[in-house]
Amino acid sequence: MKRKLYYVLFVLYAIVVIFVLYLNGVFTGEWNSSVNLMINIGFLIMIGILFAISSISFGRLGRMVSDLEEVSRHLKEEYKKAGEKNLWVNHKNDEEFFEEKILQEAFNKYRLRVKGVKARRGASSSCDLEEYINEDLLDRAGMNFFNSGVPGTLTGIGILGTFLGLSLGLGAFSGDDIYTISDNVGALLSGMKVAFHTSVYGIFFSLVFSMIYRSLMSDAYQTLDDFLNVFRQTTQPFAAKDDENSATMLVYQAGMAGTLRQILEVLKGNAAEQTAGMGHIVDRFTQQMQAALDADFKKLGNVLKSAGESQTASAANVAEMVDAVTALVETNRNVQEALTCVMERQEMFARQLEEQKKLLADMCSDMSDEISSQLYTFEQMRNLYEK
Repeated sequence: MKRKLYYVLFVLYAIVVIFVLYLNGVFTGEWNSSVNLMINIGFLIMIGILFAISSISFGRLGRMVSDLEEVSRHLKEEYKKAGEKNLWVNHKNDEEFFEEKILQEAFNKYRLRVKGVKARRGASSSCDLEEYINEDLLDRAGMNFFNSGVPGTLTGIGILGTFLGLSLGLGAFSGDDIYTISDNVGALLSGMKVAFHTSVYGIFFSLVFSMIYRSLMSDAYQTLDDFLNVFRQTTQPFAAKDDENSATMLVYQAGMAGTLRQILEVLKGNAAEQTAGMGHIVDRFTQQMQAALDADFKKLGNVLKSAGESQTASAANVAEMVDAVTALVETNRNVQEALTCVMERQEMFARQLEEQKKLLADMCSDMSDEISSQLYTFEQMRNLYEK
């Protein structure tokens, strides 16, 4: 029944329309201003259009919430009958899981996601349905982008009617003396009536719409949470365990090893012959190079030996340089620590001097006050003596 709460808007709308028509004398045939009546009717038509657009989204949202509630109840019953076993096998290919098209499309995307993960990894992976059926989906179905601005629009309509009524009343008000002014008071009051009426029902509808809209969305969010909890408990596919993934990987590795073993057996004979031939060629080439370049190889060995000795001496020099730099760095660090200590002592001495200065200034001030007091006393005594 709560999901049909927006029907109250149309009941209140009809009551307000009848009330406004009655105040303008439509039922008694005594209306004084057709302009006021047309303005009120125009504003009420705009409000009615807003309510009609919102009712479409409210109806769609109510059907989705009812569908979620019905599916939750069905899953609970099916889960109990199945002996509390997971129901994903029964619904993984279900294309009529929901009656509402929006919910079914989101559920189909979820099913494809789960199947895709299974095809890539060889074992099913957990995927939460809330990624597809969530509060954002309900907000889009309930036209949150539109309905959230309706209360402000209704308030704006009331304010607009207020200024329009005052403008009409003041525009018809004129006169230079009390007699002409009293003749135009009726037009001013008629304009104020428009301003008052539009303000009242604009703000009234804004408050009522806001309460109903918030109530509907709160109920929808609560139903969604209940459905997701039931789905996770009864139907959501389990994530593959670590040992299952390890077993799958071992099977895959065993298959790859068998394939590589077959390839090696095929190439084994040709590889042995090619290796023997290559070894023979290398031996012949080595013998010829040794005969032709024996002396040059000896010279090259002597050169490399000299280069190694030079490199050793250079490494020793570099080590000595590193030791010297290390000692220099240590000396600099000690000097820096000494300078830091000297600076701290200077700062301490400066603070002591400042304290001594302040103490000396206080003593001078006290002495000055004491001398002034004694001079004043002496002056008083001298005056008494002279008298």
